[in-house]
Amino acid sequence: MTSTTEQFADVSATTLLRFATAGSVDDGKSTLVGRLLHDSKSVLTDQMEAVEAVSQARGQEAPDLALLTDGLRAEREQGITIDVAYRYFATARRRFILADTPGHVQYTRNMVTGASTADLAVVLVDARNGVIEQTRRHAAVAALLRVPHVVLAVNKMDLVGYEESVFAAIAEEFTAYASDLGVPEITAIPISALAGDNVVDPSANMDWYGGPTVLEHLETVPVSHDLTACPARFPVQYVIRPQSAEHPDYRGYAGQIASGVLRVGEAVTVLPSGRTSTIAGIDALGQSVDIAWAPQSVTLRLTDDIDTSRGDLIAPSASAPATTQDVEATVCHVADQPLAVGARVLIKHTTRTVKAIVKEIPSRLTLDDLSQHPNPGQLVANDIGRVVVRTAEPLALDAYADSRRTGSFLLIDPADGTTLAAGMAGESFASKAQAAGQAAAADEEGWDF
Repeated sequence: MTSTTEQFADVSATTLLRFATAGSVDDGKSTLVGRLLHDSKSVLTDQMEAVEAVSQARGQEAPDLALLTDGLRAEREQGITIDVAYRYFATARRRFILADTPGHVQYTRNMVTGASTADLAVVLVDARNGVIEQTRRHAAVAALLRVPHVVLAVNKMDLVGYEESVFAAIAEEFTAYASDLGVPEITAIPISALAGDNVVDPSANMDWYGGPTVLEHLETVPVSHDLTACPARFPVQYVIRPQSAEHPDYRGYAGQIASGVLRVGEAVTVLPSGRTSTIAGIDALGQSVDIAWAPQSVTLRLTDDIDTSRGDLIAPSASAPATTQDVEATVCHVADQPLAVGARVLIKHTTRTVKAIVKEIPSRLTLDDLSQHPNPGQLVANDIGRVVVRTAEPLALDAYADSRRTGSFLLIDPADGTTLAAGMAGESFASKAQAAGQAAAADEEGWDF
Protein backbone atom coordinates (compact mmCIF):
# COMPACT_ATOMS: atom_id res chain seq x y z
CA MET A 1 0.00 0.00 0.00
CA THR A 2 1.28 3.48 -0.85
CA SER A 3 2.23 5.58 2.19
CA THR A 4 0.77 9.02 2.82
CA THR A 5 4.18 10.59 2.21
CA GLU A 6 4.49 8.86 -1.17
CA GLN A 7 0.95 9.92 -2.10
CA PHE A 8 1.75 13.58 -1.43
CA ALA A 9 5.02 13.31 -3.35
CA ASP A 10 3.15 12.00 -6.39
CA VAL A 11 0.52 14.76 -6.24
CA SER A 12 2.88 17.69 -5.65
CA ALA A 13 5.14 16.66 -8.56
CA THR A 14 2.68 18.17 -11.02
CA THR A 15 3.41 18.21 -14.73
CA LEU A 16 0.99 21.02 -15.61
CA LEU A 17 1.98 24.68 -15.91
CA ARG A 18 -0.55 27.45 -16.49
CA PHE A 19 1.02 30.60 -17.88
CA ALA A 20 -0.06 33.85 -19.49
CA THR A 21 1.65 36.16 -21.95
CA ALA A 22 1.38 39.95 -21.76
CA GLY A 23 3.01 42.96 -23.31
CA SER A 24 2.36 46.12 -25.26
CA VAL A 25 0.93 46.24 -28.78
CA ASP A 26 3.32 44.88 -31.42
CA ASP A 27 5.80 43.55 -28.85
CA GLY A 28 5.39 40.14 -30.46
CA LYS A 29 3.29 38.13 -28.00
CA SER A 30 1.38 36.17 -30.64
CA THR A 31 4.57 35.57 -32.62
CA LEU A 32 6.28 34.23 -29.49
CA VAL A 33 3.37 31.89 -28.77
CA GLY A 34 3.30 30.78 -32.40
CA ARG A 35 7.04 30.13 -32.30
CA LEU A 36 6.64 28.10 -29.10
CA LEU A 37 3.90 26.00 -30.65
CA HIS A 38 5.69 25.58 -33.98
CA ASP A 39 9.19 24.80 -32.72
CA SER A 40 7.89 22.43 -30.02
CA LYS A 41 5.99 20.58 -32.80
CA SER A 42 2.61 21.31 -31.21
CA VAL A 43 0.90 22.55 -34.39
CA LEU A 44 -1.37 20.31 -36.42
CA THR A 45 -0.70 20.04 -40.14
CA ASP A 46 -4.02 21.59 -41.18
CA GLN A 47 -3.46 24.53 -38.81
CA MET A 48 -0.05 25.20 -40.34
CA GLU A 49 -1.45 24.92 -43.86
CA ALA A 50 -4.14 27.50 -43.02
CA VAL A 51 -1.52 29.90 -41.63
CA GLU A 52 0.65 29.46 -44.72
CA ALA A 53 -2.33 30.15 -47.00
CA VAL A 54 -3.25 33.38 -45.20
CA SER A 55 0.39 34.49 -45.14
CA GLN A 56 0.77 33.89 -48.88
CA ALA A 57 -2.44 35.80 -49.57
CA ARG A 58 -0.90 38.77 -47.78
CA GLY A 59 2.25 38.52 -49.88
CA GLN A 60 4.45 37.30 -47.03
CA GLU A 61 7.29 34.95 -47.94
CA ALA A 62 7.40 33.12 -44.59
CA PRO A 63 4.43 31.89 -42.53
CA ASP A 64 3.21 34.45 -40.00
CA LEU A 65 3.29 32.37 -36.81
CA ALA A 66 1.23 34.99 -34.96
CA LEU A 67 -1.81 33.71 -36.86
CA LEU A 68 -1.67 30.50 -34.84
CA THR A 69 -3.09 32.41 -31.88
CA ASP A 70 -4.88 35.40 -33.38
CA GLY A 71 -7.97 33.35 -34.17
CA LEU A 72 -10.63 36.06 -34.40
CA ARG A 73 -11.21 37.54 -37.83
CA ALA A 74 -10.94 41.08 -36.45
CA GLU A 75 -7.59 40.15 -34.88
CA ARG A 76 -6.21 38.90 -38.15
CA GLU A 77 -7.45 41.92 -40.09
CA GLN A 78 -6.00 44.42 -37.60
CA GLY A 79 -2.91 42.42 -36.72
CA ILE A 80 -3.64 42.64 -33.00
CA THR A 81 -4.86 40.41 -30.20
CA ILE A 82 -8.32 41.29 -28.82
CA ASP A 83 -9.56 38.29 -26.88
CA VAL A 84 -7.75 35.91 -24.53
CA ALA A 85 -6.59 33.00 -26.67
CA TYR A 86 -6.12 29.75 -24.76
CA ARG A 87 -3.82 27.12 -26.18
CA TYR A 88 -2.97 23.66 -24.90
CA PHE A 89 0.30 21.95 -25.76
CA ALA A 90 2.78 19.55 -24.24
CA THR A 91 6.40 18.52 -24.36
CA ALA A 92 8.06 15.40 -23.03
CA ARG A 93 8.66 17.16 -19.71
CA ARG A 94 5.44 19.07 -18.98
CA ARG A 95 1.90 19.94 -20.11
CA PHE A 96 0.92 23.59 -20.62
CA ILE A 97 -2.20 25.75 -20.61
CA LEU A 98 -1.32 29.07 -22.21
CA ALA A 99 -3.35 32.28 -22.15
CA ASP A 100 -2.30 34.81 -24.80
CA THR A 101 -3.71 38.13 -23.56
CA PRO A 102 -4.19 41.44 -25.43
CA GLY A 103 -1.75 44.30 -25.16
CA HIS A 104 -4.07 47.30 -25.52
CA VAL A 105 -4.86 49.39 -22.44
CA GLN A 106 -8.59 48.93 -23.01
CA TYR A 107 -8.15 45.16 -22.70
CA THR A 108 -6.52 45.21 -19.25
CA ARG A 109 -9.51 43.21 -17.99
CA ASN A 110 -8.63 40.46 -20.45
CA MET A 111 -5.15 40.16 -18.98
CA VAL A 112 -6.69 39.88 -15.51
CA THR A 113 -8.80 37.00 -16.80
CA GLY A 114 -5.84 35.22 -18.36
CA ALA A 115 -3.45 35.70 -15.45
CA SER A 116 -5.92 34.97 -12.64
CA THR A 117 -5.10 31.25 -12.63
CA ALA A 118 -1.54 31.48 -13.97
CA ASP A 119 1.51 30.01 -12.24
CA LEU A 120 3.73 32.21 -14.41
CA ALA A 121 3.44 35.34 -16.55
CA VAL A 122 5.60 36.10 -19.58
CA VAL A 123 5.87 39.89 -20.03
CA LEU A 124 7.27 40.89 -23.42
CA VAL A 125 9.24 44.08 -24.06
CA ASP A 126 10.37 45.42 -27.42
CA ALA A 127 14.14 45.80 -27.10
CA ARG A 128 13.97 49.02 -29.15
CA ASN A 129 11.47 50.69 -26.79
CA GLY A 130 12.46 49.30 -23.40
CA VAL A 131 10.17 49.41 -20.36
CA ILE A 132 7.12 51.56 -21.16
CA GLU A 133 3.89 52.38 -19.31
CA GLN A 134 2.10 49.28 -20.57
CA THR A 135 5.01 47.13 -19.37
CA ARG A 136 4.67 48.59 -15.88
CA ARG A 137 0.89 48.12 -16.08
CA HIS A 138 1.26 44.42 -16.84
CA ALA A 139 3.84 43.98 -14.09
CA ALA A 140 1.41 45.60 -11.66
CA VAL A 141 -1.43 43.30 -12.72
CA ALA A 142 0.82 40.26 -12.26
CA ALA A 143 1.73 41.52 -8.78
CA LEU A 144 -1.91 42.19 -7.87
CA LEU A 145 -2.88 38.67 -8.92
CA ARG A 146 0.04 37.20 -6.94
CA VAL A 147 1.50 35.40 -9.95
CA PRO A 148 4.52 33.70 -8.36
CA HIS A 149 6.85 33.64 -11.38
CA VAL A 150 7.39 36.38 -13.98
CA VAL A 151 9.52 36.02 -17.11
CA LEU A 152 10.74 39.21 -18.78
CA ALA A 153 11.17 38.33 -22.45
CA VAL A 154 13.14 41.09 -24.14
CA ASN A 155 12.03 40.55 -27.74
CA LYS A 156 13.31 41.75 -31.12
CA MET A 157 16.95 41.53 -30.05
CA ASP A 158 17.77 41.05 -33.73
CA LEU A 159 16.69 44.65 -34.35
CA VAL A 160 19.21 46.04 -31.82
CA GLY A 161 22.14 43.98 -33.06
CA TYR A 162 21.84 41.43 -30.22
CA GLU A 163 23.55 43.95 -27.94
CA GLU A 164 24.03 42.68 -24.37
CA SER A 165 24.03 46.22 -22.95
CA VAL A 166 20.51 46.87 -24.31
CA PHE A 167 19.19 43.70 -22.68
CA ALA A 168 20.98 44.36 -19.38
CA ALA A 169 19.57 47.89 -19.04
CA ILE A 170 15.99 46.75 -19.70
CA ALA A 171 16.31 43.77 -17.35
CA GLU A 172 17.69 45.93 -14.55
CA GLU A 173 14.92 48.54 -14.86
CA PHE A 174 12.10 46.00 -15.01
CA THR A 175 13.47 43.86 -12.18
CA ALA A 176 13.74 46.86 -9.86
CA TYR A 177 10.17 47.94 -10.63
CA ALA A 178 8.62 44.48 -10.32
CA SER A 179 10.52 43.74 -7.12
CA ASP A 180 9.13 46.93 -5.55
CA LEU A 181 5.64 45.64 -6.41
CA GLY A 182 6.34 42.40 -4.53
CA VAL A 183 6.82 40.00 -7.46
CA PRO A 184 8.76 37.15 -5.82
CA GLU A 185 10.70 35.76 -8.79
CA ILE A 186 11.76 37.46 -12.04
CA THR A 187 13.71 35.79 -14.86
CA ALA A 188 14.94 37.88 -17.82
CA ILE A 189 15.57 36.20 -21.20
CA PRO A 190 16.74 37.93 -24.43
CA ILE A 191 14.85 36.57 -27.46
CA SER A 192 13.84 37.09 -31.05
CA ALA A 193 10.45 35.46 -31.52
CA LEU A 194 10.54 36.07 -35.27
CA ALA A 195 13.95 34.44 -35.76
CA GLY A 196 13.51 31.85 -33.00
CA ASP A 197 16.45 32.99 -30.85
CA ASN A 198 16.22 31.59 -27.27
CA VAL A 199 12.56 30.63 -27.63
CA VAL A 200 12.89 26.85 -28.00
CA ASP A 201 16.47 26.60 -29.24
CA PRO A 202 19.49 28.49 -27.84
CA SER A 203 20.61 31.48 -29.90
CA ALA A 204 23.84 31.41 -31.86
CA ASN A 205 23.77 35.22 -31.93
CA MET A 206 23.92 35.83 -28.17
CA ASP A 207 26.84 33.82 -26.82
CA TRP A 208 27.02 36.29 -23.92
CA TYR A 209 23.76 34.84 -22.54
CA GLY A 210 24.11 31.62 -20.59
CA GLY A 211 20.61 31.23 -19.16
CA PRO A 212 17.72 29.02 -20.24
CA THR A 213 15.56 29.43 -23.32
CA VAL A 214 11.91 30.35 -22.80
CA LEU A 215 10.72 26.76 -23.24
CA GLU A 216 13.48 25.37 -21.03
CA HIS A 217 12.47 27.74 -18.24
CA LEU A 218 8.79 26.87 -18.69
CA GLU A 219 9.65 23.18 -18.47
CA THR A 220 11.75 23.51 -15.31
CA VAL A 221 10.23 26.34 -13.23
CA PRO A 222 8.96 24.88 -9.91
CA VAL A 223 5.18 24.84 -9.59
CA SER A 224 4.79 22.22 -6.87
CA HIS A 225 2.50 23.01 -3.96
CA ASP A 226 2.85 21.71 -0.42
CA LEU A 227 -0.69 20.47 0.04
CA THR A 228 -0.15 19.57 3.70
CA ALA A 229 0.82 23.13 4.66
CA CYS A 230 -2.33 24.86 3.38
CA PRO A 231 -5.45 25.16 5.57
CA ALA A 232 -8.13 22.85 4.19
CA ARG A 233 -11.15 24.44 2.51
CA PHE A 234 -14.09 22.45 1.14
CA PRO A 235 -16.88 24.43 -0.57
CA VAL A 236 -20.02 22.29 -0.68
CA GLN A 237 -21.43 21.96 -4.21
CA TYR A 238 -24.18 19.41 -3.74
CA VAL A 239 -25.87 17.36 -0.99
CA ILE A 240 -26.27 13.69 -1.89
CA ARG A 241 -29.25 11.90 -0.30
CA PRO A 242 -30.26 8.85 -2.39
CA GLN A 243 -32.80 7.62 0.23
CA SER A 244 -32.76 4.25 -1.51
CA ALA A 245 -33.22 0.80 -0.04
CA GLU A 246 -29.48 0.26 -0.33
CA HIS A 247 -28.57 3.63 1.22
CA PRO A 248 -31.57 4.72 3.31
CA ASP A 249 -29.63 7.05 5.65
CA TYR A 250 -26.77 8.20 3.41
CA ARG A 251 -26.07 11.94 3.54
CA GLY A 252 -22.95 13.17 1.78
CA TYR A 253 -21.60 16.60 0.88
CA ALA A 254 -20.00 16.65 -2.55
CA GLY A 255 -17.49 19.17 -3.87
CA GLN A 256 -13.89 19.86 -4.81
CA ILE A 257 -11.30 20.46 -2.12
CA ALA A 258 -10.06 23.99 -2.76
CA SER A 259 -6.91 23.67 -0.66
CA GLY A 260 -5.26 21.55 1.98
CA VAL A 261 -5.94 18.06 3.27
CA LEU A 262 -8.95 16.46 4.95
CA ARG A 263 -8.82 13.30 7.09
CA VAL A 264 -11.39 10.95 8.56
CA GLY A 265 -11.83 11.67 12.26
CA GLU A 266 -10.90 15.36 11.90
CA ALA A 267 -13.01 17.95 13.72
CA VAL A 268 -14.54 20.40 11.24
CA THR A 269 -16.67 23.54 11.29
CA VAL A 270 -19.40 24.31 8.77
CA LEU A 271 -19.46 27.97 7.81
CA PRO A 272 -21.15 30.41 8.00
CA SER A 273 -23.36 28.66 10.57
CA GLY A 274 -20.42 27.77 12.82
CA ARG A 275 -21.79 24.31 13.61
CA THR A 276 -19.15 21.68 14.35
CA SER A 277 -18.88 17.98 13.61
CA THR A 278 -16.35 15.29 12.73
CA ILE A 279 -15.54 13.72 9.37
CA ALA A 280 -17.04 10.23 9.52
CA GLY A 281 -16.00 9.19 6.02
CA ILE A 282 -14.61 10.37 2.69
CA ASP A 283 -15.82 8.86 -0.58
CA ALA A 284 -13.68 9.29 -3.69
CA LEU A 285 -14.41 7.61 -7.03
CA GLY A 286 -16.86 5.22 -5.39
CA GLN A 287 -14.45 4.09 -2.67
CA SER A 288 -13.99 5.07 0.96
CA VAL A 289 -10.62 6.67 1.73
CA ASP A 290 -9.03 7.93 4.93
CA ILE A 291 -7.48 11.06 3.45
CA ALA A 292 -8.09 13.43 0.53
CA TRP A 293 -6.37 16.57 -0.73
CA ALA A 294 -6.77 19.44 -3.19
CA PRO A 295 -7.86 19.45 -5.96
CA GLN A 296 -9.68 16.13 -5.56
CA SER A 297 -13.45 15.98 -5.92
CA VAL A 298 -14.89 13.95 -3.05
CA THR A 299 -17.95 13.44 -0.90
CA LEU A 300 -17.68 14.04 2.84
CA ARG A 301 -19.83 12.30 5.44
CA LEU A 302 -20.17 13.87 8.90
CA THR A 303 -20.95 12.20 12.21
CA ASP A 304 -23.70 14.71 12.98
CA ASP A 305 -26.82 15.37 10.94
CA ILE A 306 -26.43 19.15 10.73
CA ASP A 307 -27.95 21.60 8.28
CA THR A 308 -25.39 21.88 5.47
CA SER A 309 -26.16 22.88 1.89
CA ARG A 310 -24.61 24.23 -1.31
CA GLY A 311 -22.57 27.34 -0.60
CA ASP A 312 -21.44 26.27 2.85
CA LEU A 313 -17.73 25.88 3.54
CA ILE A 314 -16.35 22.97 5.56
CA ALA A 315 -12.97 23.61 7.18
CA PRO A 316 -10.92 22.08 10.02
CA SER A 317 -12.06 23.63 13.30
CA ALA A 318 -8.44 24.41 14.23
CA SER A 319 -7.90 26.57 11.12
CA ALA A 320 -11.36 27.74 10.10
CA PRO A 321 -11.49 31.21 8.49
CA ALA A 322 -13.37 34.05 10.13
CA THR A 323 -16.68 35.08 8.61
CA THR A 324 -17.51 38.65 7.70
CA GLN A 325 -20.23 40.74 6.10
CA ASP A 326 -17.88 43.64 5.31
CA VAL A 327 -15.58 42.63 2.47
CA GLU A 328 -12.59 44.90 1.77
CA ALA A 329 -10.90 44.03 -1.48
CA THR A 330 -9.18 45.11 -4.67
CA VAL A 331 -11.34 44.62 -7.75
CA CYS A 332 -10.78 44.81 -11.49
CA HIS A 333 -13.90 46.13 -13.18
CA VAL A 334 -14.63 44.06 -16.29
CA ALA A 335 -18.10 45.21 -17.39
CA ASP A 336 -18.96 48.07 -19.73
CA GLN A 337 -21.43 49.63 -17.26
CA PRO A 338 -19.84 51.46 -14.29
CA LEU A 339 -19.78 50.15 -10.73
CA ALA A 340 -20.94 52.95 -8.42
CA VAL A 341 -21.24 53.42 -4.66
CA GLY A 342 -24.64 52.17 -3.56
CA ALA A 343 -24.92 49.59 -6.35
CA ARG A 344 -26.77 46.42 -5.43
CA VAL A 345 -24.86 43.35 -6.59
CA LEU A 346 -24.46 39.64 -6.08
CA ILE A 347 -21.15 38.39 -4.73
CA LYS A 348 -20.10 34.88 -5.77
CA HIS A 349 -17.47 33.29 -3.54
CA THR A 350 -16.61 29.64 -4.29
CA THR A 351 -20.04 27.94 -4.46
CA ARG A 352 -21.85 30.60 -2.41
CA THR A 353 -23.76 33.53 -3.96
CA VAL A 354 -25.28 36.24 -1.71
CA LYS A 355 -26.80 39.69 -2.12
CA ALA A 356 -24.59 42.68 -1.37
CA ILE A 357 -24.29 46.45 -1.70
CA VAL A 358 -21.22 48.51 -2.60
CA LYS A 359 -20.70 50.71 0.47
CA GLU A 360 -17.50 52.49 -0.53
CA ILE A 361 -15.00 52.85 -3.33
CA PRO A 362 -12.10 54.34 -1.35
CA SER A 363 -9.68 54.63 -4.27
CA ARG A 364 -8.91 53.87 -7.89
CA LEU A 365 -5.43 52.66 -8.80
CA THR A 366 -3.52 54.37 -11.61
CA LEU A 367 -1.37 51.54 -12.95
CA ASP A 368 0.97 53.86 -14.86
CA ASP A 369 2.56 55.20 -11.66
CA LEU A 370 0.69 53.20 -8.96
CA SER A 371 -0.85 56.37 -7.53
CA GLN A 372 -4.21 56.21 -5.75
CA HIS A 373 -7.10 58.41 -6.87
CA PRO A 374 -9.22 58.81 -3.72
CA ASN A 375 -13.00 58.43 -3.68
CA PRO A 376 -13.61 58.16 -7.44
CA GLY A 377 -17.32 57.43 -6.86
CA GLN A 378 -17.36 54.72 -9.50
CA LEU A 379 -15.20 52.31 -11.45
CA VAL A 380 -15.45 51.88 -15.23
CA ALA A 381 -14.23 49.14 -17.56
CA ASN A 382 -10.58 48.14 -16.93
CA ASP A 383 -10.36 50.20 -13.72
CA ILE A 384 -8.71 48.62 -10.70
CA GLY A 385 -9.72 49.97 -7.32
CA ARG A 386 -10.43 49.30 -3.67
CA VAL A 387 -14.01 48.59 -2.62
CA VAL A 388 -15.91 47.85 0.56
CA VAL A 389 -18.91 45.58 0.04
CA ARG A 390 -21.56 44.81 2.65
CA THR A 391 -23.10 41.35 2.22
CA ALA A 392 -26.57 40.21 3.31
CA GLU A 393 -25.10 36.99 4.74
CA PRO A 394 -21.66 36.20 6.21
CA LEU A 395 -18.89 34.93 3.94
CA ALA A 396 -15.88 32.83 4.93
CA LEU A 397 -13.14 34.55 2.93
CA ASP A 398 -9.40 34.04 3.16
CA ALA A 399 -6.97 36.78 2.21
CA TYR A 400 -6.09 36.53 -1.48
CA ALA A 401 -2.40 36.55 -0.49
CA ASP A 402 -3.00 33.31 1.44
CA SER A 403 -5.21 31.56 -1.11
CA ARG A 404 -5.99 32.68 -4.64
CA ARG A 405 -8.90 30.19 -4.68
CA THR A 406 -10.79 31.11 -1.51
CA GLY A 407 -9.62 34.72 -1.42
CA SER A 408 -11.20 35.63 -4.76
CA PHE A 409 -14.78 36.43 -5.73
CA LEU A 410 -16.97 37.90 -8.47
CA LEU A 411 -19.39 40.81 -8.34
CA ILE A 412 -22.44 40.11 -10.52
CA ASP A 413 -25.30 42.24 -11.81
CA PRO A 414 -28.44 40.71 -10.23
CA ALA A 415 -30.60 41.94 -13.12
CA ASP A 416 -29.00 40.03 -15.97
CA GLY A 417 -26.15 37.95 -14.47
CA THR A 418 -23.38 40.04 -16.06
CA THR A 419 -20.01 39.76 -14.32
CA LEU A 420 -19.14 43.25 -13.10
CA ALA A 421 -15.81 42.82 -11.33
CA ALA A 422 -13.26 40.26 -10.20
CA GLY A 423 -12.23 40.75 -6.59
CA MET A 424 -9.23 39.88 -4.42
CA ALA A 425 -9.80 40.08 -0.67
CA GLY A 426 -7.25 41.73 1.58
CA GLU A 427 -4.25 43.90 0.78
CA SER A 428 -3.37 44.97 -2.76
CA PHE A 429 0.35 44.45 -3.24
CA ALA A 430 2.79 42.32 -1.28
CA SER A 431 5.47 44.18 0.64
CA LYS A 432 9.14 43.53 -0.06
CA ALA A 433 9.38 41.48 3.13
CA GLN A 434 6.38 39.39 2.09
CA ALA A 435 7.79 38.94 -1.38
CA ALA A 436 11.09 37.67 -0.02
CA GLY A 437 9.29 35.11 2.11
CA GLN A 438 7.02 34.14 -0.76
CA ALA A 439 9.96 33.65 -3.10
CA ALA A 440 11.55 31.28 -0.59
CA ALA A 441 8.26 29.43 -0.17
CA ALA A 442 7.84 29.18 -3.94
CA ASP A 443 11.24 27.50 -4.21
CA GLU A 444 10.89 25.22 -1.20
CA GLU A 445 7.22 24.45 -0.79
CA GLY A 446 5.19 26.15 -3.51
CA TRP A 447 2.31 28.58 -3.33
CA ASP A 448 -1.25 27.78 -2.39
CA PHE A 449 -3.54 28.07 -5.40
